[in-house]
Amino acid sequence: MTEPTGPLTGPLQGIRILDLTTILFGPFGAQTLGDWGAEIIKVESLTGDGWRYTGPFRNRGMSGQFMAANRNKRSLALDLKHPDGAAVLRRLIPTVDALVTNIRPAALARLGFGYEACRDLNPRLVYAAATGFGQDGPWAARPAFDEIVQAASGFASAIGTDDEPAFVPSLVGDKLCGLALAGAVAAALVRRERAGIGQLVEVPMLETVAAFNSIEMLGGHAFVPPIGPAGYKRVKERRPVRTQDGWLTMLPYSGDNWCTFFETVGHPECIEEFSVRDPIQRAANIDRIYDRMSEIALTRTTAEWEELLLGIDVPHASFARLREVEEQPHLKAVGLFQEIDHPTEGKIRQARPSARFSESPAAIRRLPPRLGEHTEEVLRDAGYSDAEITSLVERKAVGVSA
Repeated sequence: MTEPTGPLTGPLQGIRILDLTTILFGPFGAQTLGDWGAEIIKVESLTGDGWRYTGPFRNRGMSGQFMAANRNKRSLALDLKHPDGAAVLRRLIPTVDALVTNIRPAALARLGFGYEACRDLNPRLVYAAATGFGQDGPWAARPAFDEIVQAASGFASAIGTDDEPAFVPSLVGDKLCGLALAGAVAAALVRRERAGIGQLVEVPMLETVAAFNSIEMLGGHAFVPPIGPAGYKRVKERRPVRTQDGWLTMLPYSGDNWCTFFETVGHPECIEEFSVRDPIQRAANIDRIYDRMSEIALTRTTAEWEELLLGIDVPHASFARLREVEEQPHLKAVGLFQEIDHPTEGKIRQARPSARFSESPAAIRRLPPRLGEHTEEVLRDAGYSDAEITSLVERKAVGVSA
């Protein structure tokens, strides 16, 4: 059995959550709650979360991508279509504080686990539905994936253009919605402690990503009627610059910062030429400014630029290759990436919880579980005898790890 690797701590210590989610949005949100101290019981089908089989793996069902979103959980394999498997879940619901699911609401209701049914079993339950689209809208029943939401939210047009949209080459929608889900569940739990009752929480992907994107991308459409075009031009104007031996990003930010930069690099004429002291005129000239910066950047190596820019307090960073991110100097110094010995998967690398809590530290307490690894343990905790567990396994109502 995968034993806890850290102390039972975190601000959500004592909170118990059923995780009926798959792939990334829901599991990442539930893992975040687990990182913050909650006990997470991951309820999987007998074939397991499909994310188990996505990406590189040493052993089937334990891909690196699955393990990155499913630590601090126990795995309970249940067939919810089997009456005895459904009975197990009904027994567990009164014992938990929250249930998180991304099974489509209509499908879960057909299984007998819609919000009303679960509330009847546990009136204090926080029932969190991670959906693709808000359930009061015309797309409520549609399936959603990251690229679908990037397209429908305007995110792809922001990354590319209206005429040639492009996807972010990262499952950014799933991950930011996962964080929104964790925050929403934690907020509902605070409300429950004060009011004594649970509630239905819904975190829809499209609405969450569209709202996230709108902060700067509404542009002139933040006013009614619009006073300018949508979009945030500066984001696309900022770009890496090539140095003598690599790439760098440098972002002078204020009028004084721009003046200091151009004076230090020997081009004081740019201050008046591009009107860098005035933010509105500077924005109007930004394409020309970055063209000049690209020329200037070729006069020094990356290391020389970093030393110079640090000395004049201009924000900058060299680029970390994907294969070298764990060696990025700051991340290495703060110990973000940890190497952990997993009992079946060997040595694995995980990013520790990034949020810091001074009095109740977040931690990696449990390693990513094998499918059904904790089925027997969870059933015993729920009061099932060994004979009853054996019978459930034989009838294929539950599954246990090999």
